[in-house]
Amino acid sequence: MKLIHFDWAIKKMLRHKANFGILEGFLTELLKFDLKIEQILESEGNQETDRDKFNRVDILIRTTKGELMLVEIQNSPETDYFHRMIYGVSKLITEYVKLGDAYSEVKKVYSINIVYFSLGQGEDYIYEYDGKFVGRRLKDVLLPTSHQKTKFDITKVADIFPKYYILKVNNFDDVAKDTLDEWIYFLKNSEIKDNFKAKGIDEAREKMRYEKLDEQGKKVYDRFQESIRIEKSVLETAEETGEQRGKKEKALEIARNLKNAGVSSKTISQTTGLSEKEIENL
Repeated sequence: MKLIHFDWAIKKMLRHKANFGILEGFLTELLKFDLKIEQILESEGNQETDRDKFNRVDILIRTTKGELMLVEIQNSPETDYFHRMIYGVSKLITEYVKLGDAYSEVKKVYSINIVYFSLGQGEDYIYEYDGKFVGRRLKDVLLPTSHQKTKFDITKVADIFPKYYILKVNNFDDVAKDTLDEWIYFLKNSEIKDNFKAKGIDEAREKMRYEKLDEQGKKVYDRFQESIRIEKSVLETAEETGEQRGKKEKALEIARNLKNAGVSSKTISQTTGLSEKEIENL
């Protein structure tokens, strides 16, 4: 069964209330608590534009508890992606707190980042950030007061601050050990196996079939797929070019050293693969 990619679906179809169950299922499996989506919000960061953002898709969710969840999918590498995560959350908070509101109106933010490239150093495929304040001298953990616990319904200070998740999809080994892994398998392969039972996965299997798209939808989706293929090809070509350039520079460095040591151009050519003319021009 051919299913459409999650990143395309999140931009084109999962914003509709009839499909909220798919997102609710995925987020419930990831966050490990049940949630209901109240609405999909628009912000400066996720408004539709005339130019499709094929390399990045984000959707902003408000739950029935008032919590904000920003889901971003990134296909192409970005060295400063960590910084963009911080910027996105900070901008989101200021955008949704009105001037004059009490600071207590700042709602809990969850930043879920699904990346299809190597981000940082780490072999796992799910990373969760849960910050805490630790005393520099006494090494004690700063806790909320009893009043704060009751007023804000929290157990630790970190419950107030943004929660970050990074899903490094390409690190997944395609072996689904639990229901969350079933979602990761789908995110990576655009395929749902018959025995998968994760929350929302049956709805995704049914609603995200390629053949269910109308003719216009299929054309838009095929164009999206072609764009992803072209982007990957460009990145692979750039990497290969960089590797070849590095090998050539290494060969030139070796040739210079051999030439300075009085080795003949013919021998250097046989050793490095450079032409004798290139060696003479060093």
